[in-house]
Amino acid sequence: MTDLKQNTDISRLPRISVAPMMDWTTRDYRFFARLFNPNIIMYTEMVTTGAILFGGAERHLDYNNEEHPIVLQLGGSNPKDLATCSKMAQDWGYDEINLNVGCPSDRVQNNKIGACLMAEPDLVAECIAEMRNAVDIPVTVKHRIGIDDLQSYEEMLHFVDTVAKTGCDNFVVHARIALLQGLSPKENRDVPPLRYEDVYRLKQDRPNLIIEINGGIKTFAETQQHLQHVDGVMIGREAYHNPYLLAELGQLWSLEAPNRFDIMAQMMPYIAKRMEQGTPLSIITRHILGLFQNLPGARKWRQALSGGNAKSLKDVEIALINIQEAMQRTEDYLKENQVQENS
Repeated sequence: MTDLKQNTDISRLPRISVAPMMDWTTRDYRFFARLFNPNIIMYTEMVTTGAILFGGAERHLDYNNEEHPIVLQLGGSNPKDLATCSKMAQDWGYDEINLNVGCPSDRVQNNKIGACLMAEPDLVAECIAEMRNAVDIPVTVKHRIGIDDLQSYEEMLHFVDTVAKTGCDNFVVHARIALLQGLSPKENRDVPPLRYEDVYRLKQDRPNLIIEINGGIKTFAETQQHLQHVDGVMIGREAYHNPYLLAELGQLWSLEAPNRFDIMAQMMPYIAKRMEQGTPLSIITRHILGLFQNLPGARKWRQALSGGNAKSLKDVEIALINIQEAMQRTEDYLKENQVQENS
């Protein structure tokens, strides 16, 4: 819990964020991801109101000072509970709160959480109104472009307009419908086609709203393309599998891209501290497997750190030395070939 906010101008455009992802955007991943770029907005995993109210607030709300700007994503549909949790989040030092109206999980539907709420815009508006009344920090909504029988652009616009009447002006839109009756949560992330045009059109039709786009975005070039039409881009799985993308996105603010080994130099003391607190090494290293994605030695790096192979910090240091040597060998080989070609 903290008041130390390093990068808290969360309203600054463009808004570039890492999507809330269950089991992935943990506090360890967020600390790591922050090292690549000071301006990216971090989201927690979705936390249900029940978990906060009855499952130990500290366990679900704690984060590292370095993570700011950070958003708590809440799951729930009881306006009073959402308001209580929003107030707790503000007191905990979060920069913003987001309501999940996009998650297609069955577990979530049964509790009326996530994408199924798109069928109940009035209830979502009531939730957002109560949340906004409880706090001074921004409250935003993440939703799909539609669900099941509500797949048209007009129905999405009706949902957004209903919620926007509360004064909420920031919507993060996953550019896929969710088929809650026919697809698994995993399939709902891939199978429904991306309809980016619907999100662009929403921004055109409602220019006063802050509209951010999410779904299948994997590169700096794609991000730039989207920013010609909307106010922000939320990156999902690519930010986890290839976290160096976050460093490349620093170009949006003319930032110099950090060196991967410098990032690990900052990460090592954090890993040591977490291990002292009793966190198993594998819980942390699973988040850094993608650091050298697409580089020589990346596969060996992943192997060395996954499946419980790394038992100590020393093992991580050895893996770092090995990949440094692999990269050096490749560089030497390429130089040698270039010399031969030129001679």
